[in-house]
Amino acid sequence: MLQRIDLEKTYQYLLILLAFLMPLTVAGANTIVVIISFLWLLSGNYKLKLVHIFSSKIMIASIVFYFIHVIGMLWTDDYDWGLHILHKMWYFILFFPILFNIVKSKYIKYYISSFLIAITITEVLSYLVWFELIEPFKNATVANPTPFMSHISYNPILAFSIYLVAHRLLINKDLSRVNIYFYSFFLITMTINMFITGGRAGQVMFFAYLAILIFQYFRRKVLKAITLSIIIIPTIFIAAFNSSPIFHDRASGAISSIININSWIDYQSVERGGDQRANYNSVGERIVFSLNSWKVFKESPFIGVGTGDFPNEYMRINDKFTPNLKTAVNPHNMYVLVAVQLGLVGLLSMLSIFYYQIKASFQENNLLYKDLGLALPLSFLLIMLSDSYILGHFTTLLFVFFSSFLYQKFE
Repeated sequence: MLQRIDLEKTYQYLLILLAFLMPLTVAGANTIVVIISFLWLLSGNYKLKLVHIFSSKIMIASIVFYFIHVIGMLWTDDYDWGLHILHKMWYFILFFPILFNIVKSKYIKYYISSFLIAITITEVLSYLVWFELIEPFKNATVANPTPFMSHISYNPILAFSIYLVAHRLLINKDLSRVNIYFYSFFLITMTINMFITGGRAGQVMFFAYLAILIFQYFRRKVLKAITLSIIIIPTIFIAAFNSSPIFHDRASGAISSIININSWIDYQSVERGGDQRANYNSVGERIVFSLNSWKVFKESPFIGVGTGDFPNEYMRINDKFTPNLKTAVNPHNMYVLVAVQLGLVGLLSMLSIFYYQIKASFQENNLLYKDLGLALPLSFLLIMLSDSYILGHFTTLLFVFFSSFLYQKFE
């Protein structure tokens, strides 16, 4: 049956469709993922496929990272939660290598364009909800208009899209005047959209991308890049802080939690009967998660507590030290989660993926792949401090999709 279709073109059409569906629908994107995986698994030539996959250190690191989670099932007590984690991470063992094997260089521009068209649709609908021209739907509210996903995922994906558009506008020297106007308008509207939605990690990612882009634009003119970053980034931050109520509130809450870290969490308050919930918000919550998780990590620093044991081990520590605060099944920090589950072995394995990505980006000659290949891992290394962004559907799929073609030498 598979011999009757042009498999290469079929893959490319499916990949273009996947790029479009990624920011819009979980079910739609997963359907394409399943179809691609099914075709690949039944199409033969397994030896050639595996040779290609294992020629990449990034692919090897990804597969090893997954298998360390499998090995971590040997000493876990909560087998069901361990299987849940393995299920959430299946992209790293199967779909990432499949994508790496089937992407083609001549179609990359179509992948990116299809993705940006989907972001445009998302942005337009976000504005329509915000201006109350249509009723809020799915995840969107007037105060936080992110229709197809929560702001936790939306803002990082929007920040990534802003980087793509800004890079094309500033560094691509072949744009027509019409395209310059179009991309400029698109860049401005996306930037405004970034600050009428509530994803703090994405907003931090936006500022990080802005700094990276400035340095990439000026290349070796480091002093000029530093000077411009010092001027532009605070200016945009202050403008957004004073004009966007949602950004003002969430930024103020984050700053307050960091400054007053000792006022909202006191490990001795259990004995003194203190109220640990004072001035408590999502940033404070994440800091508590990390502090408590550190206590778990110290008990088994090399191999961790096992792939499935974070929820139970965290509950044990939380009940002892912070019983007035809620427990957690995820510390909202990818480094902390992996360190507790799999110790330093797992943490170093995860970091090796990013190391090989960064190394490959310095060896790339194509300017877009070189710049984006560096910006992608750096931005994820940053936002993983605030959540497990390579476990969530939208951000993980974005990460593996773009990584599949940024770090390989095409024939």
